[in-house]
Amino acid sequence: MGRLGFLGCAGALILAVIVVGGYFVGVRNNLVGLDEQVNQQWAQVENQYQRRFDLIPNLVRTVQGAADFEKSTLEAVIDARSRVGQVQAPAGLTLPNDPAAMEQFAQAQQGLSGALSRLLVVVERYPELKANQNFLELQSQLEGTENRIAVERQRYNTAAQQFNTAVRRFPASIVANLSGFEQKAYFRGVAGSEQVPGVEFDFGTMR
Repeated sequence: MGRLGFLGCAGALILAVIVVGGYFVGVRNNLVGLDEQVNQQWAQVENQYQRRFDLIPNLVRTVQGAADFEKSTLEAVIDARSRVGQVQAPAGLTLPNDPAAMEQFAQAQQGLSGALSRLLVVVERYPELKANQNFLELQSQLEGTENRIAVERQRYNTAAQQFNTAVRRFPASIVANLSGFEQKAYFRGVAGSEQVPGVEFDFGTMR
């Protein structure tokens, strides 16, 4: 091979490396952007769930003040709230990156939704609560939070779908594998998780 031929091959190789490297960087940067969108949207989901979590102690204290209110209904709400607080992803992971933890989180949150729904149904039997301004305000805040939760969950699933699609497409999937990107877990409802077992609680321990 002559000198010109050698230089031609070397130039072609360098050009190929530049093209492939540019493609790799471009795809990886796009995945990083999509990953951040998923993380940002998941933070919005967590914010709304935290808002609901924080409203419950005041709701329980208000309802507990009603004469002869059904203790088992309050216990179910407190139990479900406790279960939500116990769900965590393994060290180094977030819930969207751990399908098993995400499923547990969804089940715990749906259990809490079911317990709160039953509490609000029982309240219909207590005219003094239905006329209590503090309770009505808390009920309104909970209803608004539930609506925002539904919206943010849908937005999260949309962001996760966009990321997962990008990760699975060939040849971008090669870049994703080499860069350590994995598919995100979707937030799904869990059938039957609204069944919360009754347990004994000391209402004074509610924080």
